[in-house]
Amino acid sequence: MSEVTTLPPIVAAIRESRRALARLLTRIENRAAAAELTALYPFGGKAHLIGVTGAPGTGKSSLVNAMAKAYRAEGKTVSILAVDPTSPFSGGAVLGDRIRMRDLHGDAGVFIRSMATRGNLGGIARTTLDMIRALDAADFDIVLIETVGAGQSEVEIASAAQTVIVVEAPGLGDDVQAIKAGILEIADILVVNKADNPGVESTLRALRAALDLGHRAERIMHHGKLMTIPAAPVVGEDSAWQTPIVQTVATDGTGVPELLAKIAEHRTYLRESGVQRLRERASLSAEIEERLRDLLLARLIEQIGAARLQATIERVVERQIDPNSAAQALLTESRGAAEP
Repeated sequence: MSEVTTLPPIVAAIRESRRALARLLTRIENRAAAAELTALYPFGGKAHLIGVTGAPGTGKSSLVNAMAKAYRAEGKTVSILAVDPTSPFSGGAVLGDRIRMRDLHGDAGVFIRSMATRGNLGGIARTTLDMIRALDAADFDIVLIETVGAGQSEVEIASAAQTVIVVEAPGLGDDVQAIKAGILEIADILVVNKADNPGVESTLRALRAALDLGHRAERIMHHGKLMTIPAAPVVGEDSAWQTPIVQTVATDGTGVPELLAKIAEHRTYLRESGVQRLRERASLSAEIEERLRDLLLARLIEQIGAARLQATIERVVERQIDPNSAAQALLTESRGAAEP
């Protein structure tokens, strides 16, 4: 009996058919795939999840394209999840990353999916984690997640990916812009793309100085905030992961093999040090708490009733009551409504 026949139908379907996978991702994005997500969750955990983030103009999409081609040359299957910003006016998104990844079209070992943030901050959408799990369960070796590229708010990728690559480029203005934004704190690997452009040495000096100033600690995302824990309890300070800087020219593939080697080194470090399990536990804890808040809020609003909620909002608008008192009053009412 083949392995596929022993799998749940949804898992077997997305591994056999790219169309079935695309349809599942659409249902996940529309939050209509709770049963499927429950069925596929036990069949994930094998793919290496790699986040690629950085400011607009650094060449993230070109780098992701080059990385995917290099992984395919190694015989690995690759899925790409590219997150695009949603227009606050039309609600639509360009979803243009596929245009930059034309070289990968027609390759059966590559699957590309674009998705909109739908107004969510943090560089990824609210359903990104579930879509990543679907791609993982679909048995891809590598899952590349490219974020919006909005700067400081990109830190949410730290909770979604195992290895986070922060992309910089020379000639984009202030050499320490990324340092001021704080995005370097989430980097497992720093990439200076467009390394053939003038000013690359200045950018490298600024990044090296920033890394030298930092005290090595393992970063985790919890309660929606970037938190750090000392590396020592997991591994010795001297053997903790030191963020490397890799120079690339994504358009011709220069430096990409070196980048893949560093990614492989980081994956080995995560596994052998126990840091990967520590990060996963912290990320799942934060995710469960966030989902619990969403469920409780939905139940609370249902108990209060739409009419009562709108009436309270109107009182706040008229300045008859302040927002905190309004929330407290609604919570008290909901408790009374819930009692038998």
